[in-house]
Amino acid sequence: MTLFEYMRVALSSVVQNKVRASLTMLGVTIGVMAVILLVALGEAAQIFVQGQFDDMGTNLLIVTPGKQETTGMMPLMAGAYHKLTWENAKEIERKVAGIRHMSPEVIGSARVRYWDRQRDTMVFGGTPPVAKIRNVHVETGRFLNDTDIERNQRVCVLGAFLAEELFGSENPLYKKITINRAKHTVVGVLERKGQTLGFNIDDVVVIPLNSAQNMFHGGSDEVFQIVMQANSPDDTDRILRIATEVLTAAHDYTEDFTIIDQTAMLSSLDQIFLALKVMLAGIASISLLVGGIGIMNIMLVSVRERTREVGIRKAVGASGQDIGMQFLIESMTVSCLGGVIGILLAFGGTFVIRWAFSGFPVYCSTWSILVAFFFSATVGIFFGVYPAMKASSVDPVEALRYE
Repeated sequence: MTLFEYMRVALSSVVQNKVRASLTMLGVTIGVMAVILLVALGEAAQIFVQGQFDDMGTNLLIVTPGKQETTGMMPLMAGAYHKLTWENAKEIERKVAGIRHMSPEVIGSARVRYWDRQRDTMVFGGTPPVAKIRNVHVETGRFLNDTDIERNQRVCVLGAFLAEELFGSENPLYKKITINRAKHTVVGVLERKGQTLGFNIDDVVVIPLNSAQNMFHGGSDEVFQIVMQANSPDDTDRILRIATEVLTAAHDYTEDFTIIDQTAMLSSLDQIFLALKVMLAGIASISLLVGGIGIMNIMLVSVRERTREVGIRKAVGASGQDIGMQFLIESMTVSCLGGVIGILLAFGGTFVIRWAFSGFPVYCSTWSILVAFFFSATVGIFFGVYPAMKASSVDPVEALRYE
């Protein structure tokens, strides 16, 4: 028999037993769908988290006060380390090459008021480069500029949601608002951006760094953190090393600060998500194994039910190899059809998830589809071999007597 004839006989058997074949396919279908969907969800989560980091800026190094490490000694007491200053940031910028933008930052919370409307929100103090570092853009008006810093002007830029809360439909530009009882003039409104890693960019007010230092640190040269943006990911290691040397020297040769490398953090996250995807695919593969056991069970029943048919086929000249190949291809056909249906259902599942959660980028990856389908075909072969061998070994004389 040719391969085409084997396929025709296998499909004919499947069509004649629609209900049994459908139930047999169900385990493989669920397994394939689960593998593809779970891998798709893992990849979507990875893309989503990476997008959140990109929204906060790319190629970033963040300097925070205090050394974050695990040792066998007593921890540093609060206030025992040097505070980061604006002067530290200027010194790093002077001595370290490869930095595209840098901005010291002061972060605090304050009550913002406009006439009878008020809101408790986040206040973000920085210098003009912070807009490029944090990847934020102004929708109306302007962002902070060097003149605001040099003249210590009390100006501010509002997040889109905060502007709506305070001003409604009124144009906020050049209106005065009160931030912790200090008057500031609104010079710009940011584009709507939404939540980023739990931080709502739309509900924030941005003021010049020196104004924030006066508001939260009594005018002393202290900052919450220093953010640097490297020209490229290749520069981050060198910038981290030299910046560490510069700050250590400035802090009496004590490394009482921490520099967080965003590139290294993303690399670690990639490894975590890879392990997560492999684990999810492994869990889903158990369904495929269960489906394979179901196929073997049904094929053994089929061999028993069709013993007389096998005897007749052997009596008219069919070889044991022909009989075995017929049952093996029938097993593969059932498994592969289940796999195809599982792939189609997975596509439908990702469409429903994207429709329900528009911000979650769930798509079926090509590699997961190929792996799932290959696995389903392999399951059909593996669990079809024993029933095929049993069918091929049937004695034609005994088979013809079988009732």
